[in-house]
Amino acid sequence: MSGKFGLGNYSSRKHISISVPSSTEVMSPHIKSVEELRVLGINLNRFNTPTQFFICVAGVFLFYLIYGYLQELIFSLEGFKPFGWYLTLVQFGLYSLFGLVELQLTQDKRRRIPCKTYMIIAFLTVGTMGLSNTSLGYLNYPTQVIFKCCKLIPVMIGGVFIQGKRYNVADVSAALCMSLGLIWFTLADSKIAPNFNVTGVILISLALCADAAIGNVQEKAMKIHNGTNSEMVLYSYSIGFVYILLGLLSFGGLGPAVSFCSQHPVTTYGYAFLFSLTGYFGISFVLALIKLFGALVAVTVTTGRKAMTIVLSFLFFSKPFTFQYVWGGLLVVFGIFLNVYSKNRDKMKLPSLAELRKRVLSGRKVRLLSQDV
Repeated sequence: MSGKFGLGNYSSRKHISISVPSSTEVMSPHIKSVEELRVLGINLNRFNTPTQFFICVAGVFLFYLIYGYLQELIFSLEGFKPFGWYLTLVQFGLYSLFGLVELQLTQDKRRRIPCKTYMIIAFLTVGTMGLSNTSLGYLNYPTQVIFKCCKLIPVMIGGVFIQGKRYNVADVSAALCMSLGLIWFTLADSKIAPNFNVTGVILISLALCADAAIGNVQEKAMKIHNGTNSEMVLYSYSIGFVYILLGLLSFGGLGPAVSFCSQHPVTTYGYAFLFSLTGYFGISFVLALIKLFGALVAVTVTTGRKAMTIVLSFLFFSKPFTFQYVWGGLLVVFGIFLNVYSKNRDKMKLPSLAELRKRVLSGRKVRLLSQDV
């Protein structure tokens, strides 16, 4: 009787409604998803959260430090500086190829994120990487890296407007400390080696804005649609490749670049392949960081990596040095600490001002008693 009047179906519908995830789960599948999150064949879901964070950070530092060295090495080649957009074209083409190979090795080959979203992500990716590469024709490498490190504040602003996020005082203080420290670094560099060009500053500033927006757009897309890293890389960079190719053909920049690189195949295409390979591995770990821990944590890690890149740049390429670099770097490290503390307040309980005052006073009493004795 119950089956006749649909009561059995009602029970089935009730079971289905219970199994449907809540709105929180839909917006944050990286927290509760049972699907595997793999990076270079490593299943990160097998590890606990601290181990996941360590693997991602180690991957970002390892591959992007090599990436930065190769990038500066390519632009140190005499005559290559005007061809930053062509290098970006080669880089996007190789990224697309790597992403296609990785996607074919996975069982799930579905495209989950809409093409319209990929077109926006590709446009922002072209902006951040193309403008960044081109700016090296007008700025020295440490100055370019310093400008890129100042994207914490734009990322937080983008998080507020794009995702409706709210950041606490510690996050804001961390962004301010890191940005001020890196600005201090830039001022020191301008005094010792004034190699600034207005065109380079404009290019890297535009790249900074695009870089700040792309992390939030990627995070939102991956959370809502639960897209894979290989899917994100394949579609965003292949669409970006078409954008750059059309731009170079329109402005006549393709022919001179191909002619120059054909005369120096090893130092251009050879280094570009290694440069793109390490960059692809690095972006895979960055996307894993975004999916697991959010855009702000990913930017904090990549900013620390950039600071290390600057240190290695001074070690491998001859440049003047001043201790103002050290003070600016220490301010950046303090900003990183504030950000880490903000994410782990329950595990890192710092004493309040009242507790510090009490400890100081008790210490004074102990010293006075010891002197009386």
